[in-house]
Amino acid sequence: MKLMFRPLLFHLLLVCATQTFGVKIQSFPKVNSEGVIQTELEETVSLICRPDGSHETQVDEELVWLRNGAVVSLTEGNKKGLSSVCVTPVIHDDNGATFTCHLSKNATVTASVILNVTYHPQLSGSEEVAVEEEAELVLRCDIWANPPVSSVSWTLNGSVVDLLAGGFSLTNDGFTSQLTANGVEKSLHEGTYQCTSTSLIYGKHSKQFSVTVTETTFKFPLMPMVAGLVVVCLTVLLAVFSRWDKITKCCK
Repeated sequence: MKLMFRPLLFHLLLVCATQTFGVKIQSFPKVNSEGVIQTELEETVSLICRPDGSHETQVDEELVWLRNGAVVSLTEGNKKGLSSVCVTPVIHDDNGATFTCHLSKNATVTASVILNVTYHPQLSGSEEVAVEEEAELVLRCDIWANPPVSSVSWTLNGSVVDLLAGGFSLTNDGFTSQLTANGVEKSLHEGTYQCTSTSLIYGKHSKQFSVTVTETTFKFPLMPMVAGLVVVCLTVLLAVFSRWDKITKCCK
């Protein structure tokens, strides 16, 4: 009995040995144990997918790439046996993107990697701001970063902004830090402002605002004046048309 099953068992082992057991992705930079690739803005990420099986099967297998579930367009020579995708340059939208490779004939045989794009906030340089007295002052700093900044501070002429004394309000939604003051006064609000973000990875980044407070100027109410003139003209025309008979009799 044992002798009868040995050829069959050998045949099954041979078939299994020639089948593809999965796909694997190699990358530069290298993927970590959690399937995440660490990279930065403007860098290049190279991904290579190949069937994980015998050499004969690898050559014939057709591969498909997906980015966040959407099919990536590949050239004909970049589909069978080995397929590569290059992400260059890396942009903000690539952060968190999932790249998946699977067999064309069996979509359940897959491998995936996720991009983690780190970047610092876009804070640099200076900006000239002019605002009239009694108007609203609004200063904004872009603090969007990955990982998020740990803190944001505002100074006026080198000293920490006194929110209460200056009638300021400060908001932070993780993307923008905004400093606002209503009813601007020259003595309180004119000067050099600076916002500074602090990151454990990227350190400190700052942007300056040179704020000048000007006198209130009289603004000519153009639109109300135009509307008033239109009403007057229409009234005159209606009056003329309503008395047209009398006017023509007087002219004869």
